[in-house]
Amino acid sequence: MSNNNKNIDRRQFIKSSAAVGASLILVPHVLKGGKTFGVSDINVALLGAGAEGQVLMNACLKIPGIRFKAVCDIWSEYSQKRVYRLLRKYGHELNKYEDYKEMLAIEKDLDAVIIATPDFWHAEHATACLEAGLHVYCEKEMSNTLEGARQIVEATQISGKLLQVGHQRRSNPRYIHCYENIIKESKMLGRITTINGQWNRAIQPDLGWPDKYAIPHERLEKYGFKSMAQFRNWRWYKGLGGGPVVDLGSHQIDIYSWFLDAVPSSVMASGGTDYYDKKTHEWYDTVMALFEFDTPEGKVRASYQTITTNSNLGYFENFMGDKGTLQISESAGRAGIYREQSAPLWDKWVDKGFINSPVEDAPSPTNGAVLDVRETVAPPKYELPITFNDPYHKPHLENFFNSIRGTETLNCPAEVGYETAVAVLKVNEAVENASPVKYNKSEFVI
Repeated sequence: MSNNNKNIDRRQFIKSSAAVGASLILVPHVLKGGKTFGVSDINVALLGAGAEGQVLMNACLKIPGIRFKAVCDIWSEYSQKRVYRLLRKYGHELNKYEDYKEMLAIEKDLDAVIIATPDFWHAEHATACLEAGLHVYCEKEMSNTLEGARQIVEATQISGKLLQVGHQRRSNPRYIHCYENIIKESKMLGRITTINGQWNRAIQPDLGWPDKYAIPHERLEKYGFKSMAQFRNWRWYKGLGGGPVVDLGSHQIDIYSWFLDAVPSSVMASGGTDYYDKKTHEWYDTVMALFEFDTPEGKVRASYQTITTNSNLGYFENFMGDKGTLQISESAGRAGIYREQSAPLWDKWVDKGFINSPVEDAPSPTNGAVLDVRETVAPPKYELPITFNDPYHKPHLENFFNSIRGTETLNCPAEVGYETAVAVLKVNEAVENASPVKYNKSEFVI
């Protein structure tokens, strides 16, 4: 990292930080016994107050009945202090900690912990919190290793506490609508044969920090980091994170399994560190993967790509069947469904409210051009009838807290999050081996 990047202007740094602001068996996790919760008495700690932790905190501030009692982060010079002051401004009476063990030893009134630390800490943090009798919301990926993810599942099962994995699309009302009504009830797409998805991100410099906020080297080493640069950019380092295919692709590959009600049978992938410096970006910046799923209706092939050099096409998932295509994304503008000309009319699904009527008198997709005899007219786009303007993470956090209250069941319990971890972490293995990786169904179950 150059000194120019490291010694960034303090005002620019604060401004950028403030802007951050499939299951084989779906296990119904319901809390039994223990404390009875009302609508306004869940005491929460935030473990990990970096960018993602602040996103989750901001979503929680829009949810009634959540009281932050503690914030824990090793960056006491900046992130911890920033979150502590903000929560106090919003009326939360809380303490701040550097060491999570001290927090668990002192805070005896906690009900739940939100974990947003680097992936390699998730297993230890989640297990310790579960063993302390707390419910856990754990950001994805569950762990940077399958051993760590397995440890979390086992600790959840032993503790009897709830653990929600942060695959927030599983609580997104548009995704739920598509799964329940488009995929399952109406089977509007027909037989799904192909899926493709991608998440493209523009090039960007490594994260820096003002010198006055640097963490002392002794503390960095204590918590597993070799340098401040590694601490700020841990996602790129082997042993700490999993690179973009885990950081970004995990969300979307999870949707593949969810919508198909299946886990992959194999994956082959090509990738490498094609753009960045391999000394500071150990994980691949470009990955293209091809999964196979075996379903009762037949084989499904699913492609996925994540690149970090161009953001033009954004992120989305396409499900293509012989009757129609569904495109969906967390970005509302990318969602729509298209009927094949040979498919039965969808009027009854419009009447039932599953989809909206296509726009009448819309301009021809061909813009007046003469079609080649081998081409077909592009199908009209049917809009989804679901409006969703909340922060992306809010419904998933609400589902977690309502599950603690006993009014809902978890949308992504530990066992489901583990299935996605198995599917995703093996993509990097396929890249490294330069050969297909087979999955065994037994690998997905603990």
